[in-house]
Amino acid sequence: MGRLLVIAGSYGMAGAAALSAEAAMRSGCGYVYVATAACNAPQLTAAVPSAILRHSMQRNQTSLRWDDLPMLFDAMRVVDAVVIGPGLGDVADEWLGALLERLAAMPTVFDADALNALARRRELLALLTSCHIVTPHAGEAARLLGWGNDAERVNTARHSAISELCTATRAVAVLKGADTLVAQRGAPTVVNPTGNAGLAKAGSGDVLSGVIGALLARGMRAHDAAVAGTWIHGRAADVLASEVGEDAYISSDLARALGRAFNDYGQASLAE
Repeated sequence: MGRLLVIAGSYGMAGAAALSAEAAMRSGCGYVYVATAACNAPQLTAAVPSAILRHSMQRNQTSLRWDDLPMLFDAMRVVDAVVIGPGLGDVADEWLGALLERLAAMPTVFDADALNALARRRELLALLTSCHIVTPHAGEAARLLGWGNDAERVNTARHSAISELCTATRAVAVLKGADTLVAQRGAPTVVNPTGNAGLAKAGSGDVLSGVIGALLARGMRAHDAAVAGTWIHGRAADVLASEVGEDAYISSDLARALGRAFNDYGQASLAE
């Protein structure tokens, strides 16, 4: 059912890596590898014991660094897709360009701190390919577009914003928020019908990246994986909202509701 590498986590942010990895496992991925800073290894072993850890060799290292690239390259040799970004911290831009050279043909989800690194080095957006997916919320989209931190500008013109993203990159763009949008250069924009306000909580995006990454690892094309993944992620949120309300569920609950969401997705697909 596919092998996924999640490049995630820095000191204090092991939870982001754990949420993404757990979501991938609960989305049918056969093997999930997590490449992270060594300081996160004990927490991740406890949180996601089924994941295979690859980490920096320095026990007290708090984030992935340039000299960890050989470890990342080695991990990439055995996987079908990659998720990069959840909880990485502010250091990814020092080595992301070199990593992109190896990711050109690898289905990859860029999320969270990987997006912030791309925003600081916007020339790298042109290197993303049609097998790549970017998953920004409004603030991250504003930074990718060179609009500073003007999330309101994105939210008041969401279709225009995602269209500009698709001009800047060949990657699939998933603009998160109320009525999440999925678009790619040359393809129509898809408006996702599932989800609710509870998805604004911290960690929700980490779960989404794991779901989409798993679908890529299982063989879906990037655009299809983005559309399906956002629907399933939103459906899990709707299931939880009906049970406990939008205010009460948290991101780890989302990962555990994915089974029901996948069942609903399969039934909806059959109905069509």
